[in-house]
Amino acid sequence: MLSTSAIALAQPAGDSVGGEAGLKLPDLSQVTFLGRIDGHKLLLVGLLFCVFGLLFGLTIFTKLKNLPVHKAMLEISELIYETCKTYLVTQGRFILVLWAFIAVIIAIYFGWLAPVPGKSIGVTLPIILMFSLVGIAGSYGVAWFGIRVNTFANSRTAFASLKGKPYPIYRIPLEAGMSIGMMLISVELLIMLFILLFIPGDYAGPCFIGFAIGESLGAAALRIAGGIFTKIADIGSDLMKIVFKIKEDDARNPGVIADCTGDNAGDSVGPSADGFETYGVTGVALITFILLAVKSPTVQVQLLVWIFVMRIMMLVASAAAYFINGAIAKARYGNADEMNFETPLTSLVWITSIVSIVATYFVSYRIIPMLANDASQWWKLASIISCGTLAGALIPELVKVFTSVDSRHVKEVVASAKEGGASLGILSGFVAGNFSGYWLGLSMVILMSIAYCFSLMGLGVAATMIAAPVFAFGLVAFGFLGMGPVTIAVDSYGPVTDNAQSVYELSLIEQVPNVKVEIKKDFNVDVNFDRAKDLLEENDGAGNTFKATAKPVLIGTAVVGATTMIFSIIMALTSGLTTNVDKLSLLHAPFFLGLITGGAMIYWFTGASTQAVTTGAYRAVEFIKANIKLESSEKASVADSKKVVEICTKYAQKGMFNIFLAVFFGTLTFAFVEPFFFIGYLISIAIFGLYQAIFMANAGAAWDNAKKIVETKLKLKGTPLHDATVIGDTVGDPFKDTSSVAMNPVIKFTTLFGLLAVELAVSLSEKGTMLTHVLALVFFLISISFVYRSFYGMRIGSEVQGAKAAQAAAD
Repeated sequence: MLSTSAIALAQPAGDSVGGEAGLKLPDLSQVTFLGRIDGHKLLLVGLLFCVFGLLFGLTIFTKLKNLPVHKAMLEISELIYETCKTYLVTQGRFILVLWAFIAVIIAIYFGWLAPVPGKSIGVTLPIILMFSLVGIAGSYGVAWFGIRVNTFANSRTAFASLKGKPYPIYRIPLEAGMSIGMMLISVELLIMLFILLFIPGDYAGPCFIGFAIGESLGAAALRIAGGIFTKIADIGSDLMKIVFKIKEDDARNPGVIADCTGDNAGDSVGPSADGFETYGVTGVALITFILLAVKSPTVQVQLLVWIFVMRIMMLVASAAAYFINGAIAKARYGNADEMNFETPLTSLVWITSIVSIVATYFVSYRIIPMLANDASQWWKLASIISCGTLAGALIPELVKVFTSVDSRHVKEVVASAKEGGASLGILSGFVAGNFSGYWLGLSMVILMSIAYCFSLMGLGVAATMIAAPVFAFGLVAFGFLGMGPVTIAVDSYGPVTDNAQSVYELSLIEQVPNVKVEIKKDFNVDVNFDRAKDLLEENDGAGNTFKATAKPVLIGTAVVGATTMIFSIIMALTSGLTTNVDKLSLLHAPFFLGLITGGAMIYWFTGASTQAVTTGAYRAVEFIKANIKLESSEKASVADSKKVVEICTKYAQKGMFNIFLAVFFGTLTFAFVEPFFFIGYLISIAIFGLYQAIFMANAGAAWDNAKKIVETKLKLKGTPLHDATVIGDTVGDPFKDTSSVAMNPVIKFTTLFGLLAVELAVSLSEKGTMLTHVLALVFFLISISFVYRSFYGMRIGSEVQGAKAAQAAAD
């Protein structure tokens, strides 16, 4: 095993050691930009842009709240919000329990084994712990904001549909999404700028590491638990359509409110927290790389300031593109009777990409026209970022090939189900998912290869940088995020459109006495119920498609960005690539074995998250069947609806607890086995996770939109074909919204926590290799016990037996 000195991370500016938290930020005011402004003052201006972004989000929030809505619809959306609040409060407590496990490891490492050199433990340890809570609070806060915005927008969208015009029901969900996107990016950037500008450079390292770990934990918990919750509710609600031959979102079905809550818990809370974490962790990874791999303090400052100015520019570019696209869409569709809802969403993505790329070159030229006495590096760095920005637009186009309602693959699913039922329909969805993995994987490889070529054009020499290609890959991930607010906006579009359709049905608006006269009098709207329902369903199809497009972008950033974080571990273990480099090879058996082990973890995780959905859905279906009252025309009782929500929450937390602890102790296990084994493991989970996520996300979306084609284009609800596509959709639900989307936070949490775990292991190895191996065995036994529990403790049979035993005891 390596000694502690082997993981000493040399800080180029001051030759201090102590791991990532010991990194010292250079003085930003020592370098001037734009001819006269020092770096510190320049980034202070960036705070104003963050404030503008917050005001942008809050302005739309207020606008949505004040839009007209009928009281019957408002009542439903507020009920959904109340159940969402209950879920979030419960999750908040649960996350703090999980945080306790992380806090113990942080305390052991930074408080005992490897305190930050030259600093008091009484200062650095509380800083790291505090900022880990700040990271959790950030993920949690933007998730809460996203739910509130979406539950305003769902009822307003449902009401807007009554006019029979498509444009308003496109505009409202998009406004809600942009509000979330701008708020999310602004808050994340504000926190990171605060650390960069106002925390002394000696303490900035602990702040960044603590913040990244916290937001990663918050996102992982909210994404995984939310994904389990939403699919339990969705499957439980959908299966009633087949069992009882009732319509979708039937008000008598007590599972529908839980489904609406799940749309927000999984499709709003999850992506919001995930997006927040993605931007933060990618930023921390790049900062760490610059401080570790760049020798010159001046170049360090240039790159750090450039990175943050680019982040601010991307915020402005997204807002500008939104307004440009909005003006075009309004002129084209403002009074139209028909529109393809996907068209303006597609143009928004492309306009944002183009604006961002143009701005990237302009800002790079202005900020770093000369980098380390080389006047050509600005356009090379801009080109590398643009590869990622282009991917942010190209990947959604490729995803639509396999998931859109107009896609040949999705039509193939329908054709297969028409003759072969659910069985052939499901097989066709598998085909779509697997084919998508090929095309999306190649597109990422091509764009990363282009970035690699640019990195060979003197970047390492000019910036006196170690491993310039790794920096290039980190910048590609950074470019993926270049359209941040828009990526989040089109992702958040889906939950609003889905909820809007449900709110319409649950409100029983058509049964309200004299409702047409009332709406005409109060809102001056001539109601067209049939047209409204058709438009809401069509818009939901577009929402399904664009929910699907954002997922590979986020998983792509996890994998590409993980490269930069893994590099930090490699730098530690090789003393800056000067020793033990030969162990990063297939000839080093532990490294090769680590590559195999990572795949095992990904496949277990896929099964564990799906099992939690399966068992929870079984319990939800069991309850709904026993309590649905079809003989009545009344809505399902609020008490029954809350009971379904309670079932979903229970199994979401139970599944998440098993998964988190298996991953947590698994990470410690593999870090303690052997450091280079662990590097192979991290590389493996990133690659296996990428393709598993792409396959599952796109197969699930294909099944979902196949059902939508049957419902909206073929008008064949209640037929055997519809039943077959509903079954395909229930298979796809945990594929696309549970297992696949959770790969992103799992990969990043494992890699980020792995930075700490491997340093902990190597520090302890100084006390003897036997100790680390014994601990590895102990951690493995704990981890595998939770792997065991994730199936055997969650089986449907064991749940039924437990319920019968409890009932017998009660009797």
